[in-house]
Amino acid sequence: MIVRAPATSANLGPGFDCAAVALELWNELEIGDGEGVIVEGEGAGELPRDHTNVAVRAYALVGDPAGRRFRFLNRIPLERGLGSSAAAIALGLVAAAPAAPFEELLAAGLTLEDHADNLAAALLGGVTLAWDGHAARVAEALPLAPVAVVPQTRVSTAASRATLPETVSHADAAATAARAALLGAGAAGQDAALFTAALTDRLHEPYRASPVLDAIRADLPPGCEGATLSGSGPTVVAWASDSAACADALRGRFPTADVVRLRVAPHGAIGSRTMQP
Repeated sequence: MIVRAPATSANLGPGFDCAAVALELWNELEIGDGEGVIVEGEGAGELPRDHTNVAVRAYALVGDPAGRRFRFLNRIPLERGLGSSAAAIALGLVAAAPAAPFEELLAAGLTLEDHADNLAAALLGGVTLAWDGHAARVAEALPLAPVAVVPQTRVSTAASRATLPETVSHADAAATAARAALLGAGAAGQDAALFTAALTDRLHEPYRASPVLDAIRADLPPGCEGATLSGSGPTVVAWASDSAACADALRGRFPTADVVRLRVAPHGAIGSRTMQP
């Protein structure tokens, strides 16, 4: 059996801790009879190769990992703001209980993952909104194409969250609430103008240092309509009406980063299972 889970980009500017989108960059888990944990690709030399691996721990929440061999092929880079941990949890949950309802898998996964935004998108695909331990998919795609600028440096989510203030001004909260409403409307209605108007934030992005985000916003490349910090960073997603032109310009401006043209993944780990002969 093989299960696949996509990368995710959370927050999408003003959608702090609630909005996320699944991206066509996939981790895979092959389950077979036997014992052991094999990790290939991203994190091969550092992720646990025993039952402390977070995906195996997720599997154990809804199934019995005894007598199972876990082979991972990872393509999502670690600690880059692309949801590698959410993808791992989604893999384990769906591999153990592929027919379980989404709500049950989400509730189980939230015992390992504090926030439902990335996990919901990894499980369901498309664009998701999460609140109070619940989540829903609101769109299959977005009206602009994602182009990811992935620096070589890493960012710890916990360290990044520690930079956020305990309180914000009423003006900043009101401005972000308006943008968040635009974000939902632009995604659900596939309206590029509304989605573009939403791509600013005053709750978290100003407090998370990102020279890449600042540089892109100060001088939008050809074909780029706006940009958001992906999760806690350091990855930045440029939202493009012409992804080829945008990516070409970004590669010239950020030669040490990986610039990747992506698409929104229309489905997540749920429904991705295939049986091996």
